[in-house]
Amino acid sequence: MGMDIKQIQDLIKFVSKSGVNEVAIEEKDFKITIKTNQEPTYVTASVPVAAAPIAAAPQPTAVTPAAAPAAVSEDANFITIKSPMIGTFYRSAGPGKPSFVNAGDEINTGNVLCIIEAMKLFNEIESEVSGKIVKILVEDAQPVEFDQPLFLVDPR
Repeated sequence: MGMDIKQIQDLIKFVSKSGVNEVAIEEKDFKITIKTNQEPTYVTASVPVAAAPIAAAPQPTAVTPAAAPAAVSEDANFITIKSPMIGTFYRSAGPGKPSFVNAGDEINTGNVLCIIEAMKLFNEIESEVSGKIVKILVEDAQPVEFDQPLFLVDPR
């Protein structure tokens, strides 16, 4: 049987931290290849959650330029919720359905914030903190990379 989502996430973390250019795993009915084509780019941010710097993704859209200058000094008090995997970010369960969360919403630990589609699997991303959504940093249906900031949360 193929890999479960946790194993895939661990593999993605390994590839991004190790500096390896390509990893391929092939089994009877399952094949996964993860490639990186750029030199590692390290991003640092003043966030109260400790996170090791990792190689940025090949996507130049990983940073939302309009969001960064608007609240730079305020960001130090916020928690950044980051993508646990590579995939496509969706704010709702489907077209025409309401968004899971909006800016200004109160959230609790375990609330579903978004869905990230990876390899035709739709993964619900749950909050690990309670607080208020300050800003949504990604547009609906936009590709996201591992460890890319998705939400800014003002913790309670």
